[in-house]
Amino acid sequence: MPAPSPTAPIPPTPWGDTVDERKFVVALARGLDLLRAFRPGETLLGNRDFVERTGLPKATVNRLAYTLTVLGYLRFDETLGKYALDAGVLSLGFALLAGTDMLDLARAHMRVFAREVGAAVSLGCRDGLDMVYLETIRSDTALTLGLAAGSRLSMLTSSMGRAYLAVQPDDARAALLAELQKAAGTAGPSLVAAARREIGAFAREHCCFSFRDWHDDVNAVAVPFREPRERRWLVLSCSGPASSMGEDVFRERVAPRLLALARRLGEVA
Repeated sequence: MPAPSPTAPIPPTPWGDTVDERKFVVALARGLDLLRAFRPGETLLGNRDFVERTGLPKATVNRLAYTLTVLGYLRFDETLGKYALDAGVLSLGFALLAGTDMLDLARAHMRVFAREVGAAVSLGCRDGLDMVYLETIRSDTALTLGLAAGSRLSMLTSSMGRAYLAVQPDDARAALLAELQKAAGTAGPSLVAAARREIGAFAREHCCFSFRDWHDDVNAVAVPFREPRERRWLVLSCSGPASSMGEDVFRERVAPRLLALARRLGEVA
C-alpha cells in the first residue's frame, strides 16, 4: 500500500445510529470537521480544500470558516485567500496533553524502549474513525515518516487501530467496522477482512500487527491498555522499516517487550 497522503479526504464524522438526534448539534460537528481537515505540516487551506475533504457544500464551508475565524480557531490570510489554524486550536490541544497524566509516565519508558529496540514507539488514542498520536519517540536510527503528536492513522490498516478495535465490545466493534468499510469505499471489504484477521488473533497474541499494510516499508505492532485513572483505552505501538525489521523481529523480540511496557503503564486485555 502506498504511503498515506497528507491531503487525503478525511473520513466522514462517525455519527452512527446510536446518536441521540435531540442532543446532537450537526452544525457543531461540521465545524469541527473543518478543523480536522488540516494535516501535520499543512499551514494553509482554501475553501476548495475544505469542500473536497469534508464533502460539505461551499456555502456551508464559507459560513463555518467565517465563524471559526471570529472565534479564534482559524485565521484568514487575505493575500492568499486561505485559512490557517489559530491559537484557539493550540489552547485546546495543550489542555488535552497537559491533562493526560499518562504522557508524563509513559515518555521516560518510551525513550528507553525506542533506544533499545532501534525503532519508533508511539502512544495513541481513537479520534473518530482514525487513531491519533499523543506522543511518538524515535531512536536515532528509526525510520522517519514525518509523524508526530497529532498525526492521524487509519484504524483499519494500522496496528494501533486494529489493537483498539480488538478490545471494543462486540457490538461497538461491529458498528465501527461497518462505518470504516463504508468510508473506505471499494477497498473497504478487503481492508476490513485484513483487520478482522488481526483482531481474531488478538486473544492469542495480546497484540495486533501490521506488516506492510499501512505503508509499503513499515512493519508495526501495537498493544492496547486501559488507563488506570480515566479507564479509557490507549494504545502503544512500535514501528520500523520492513526492509530491516521483518515479521520475525516484531513477533519474537518487539511484541513481548511492548506488551511488558503496556503492563507497566496500565491494565492490558
